[in-house]
Amino acid sequence: MGQICQSCAMPMNKDPAGGGTEADGSRSAKYCSLCYDEGRFRMPDIDVAGMQAFCIEALQKKGMPRFMGWVFTRSLPRLERWKT
Repeated sequence: MGQICQSCAMPMNKDPAGGGTEADGSRSAKYCSLCYDEGRFRMPDIDVAGMQAFCIEALQKKGMPRFMGWVFTRSLPRLERWKT
């Protein structure tokens, strides 16, 4: 498996914009464009449980069963953004 967003776990090669952007306009190697823009998180106040719920809902809208969305988001707490 390739690189994944360290906030939502989306495969970076699935990001339509090719990744988020840093403050200087360069591409982020860690975060997708749905999570990160101009060096900042798009949802700065969300916690990991909120991100899991957000991702499950987004996956359901794309036709994925809720249970599969839950399976895919179980690893979010281990990603760089959520480590304490």
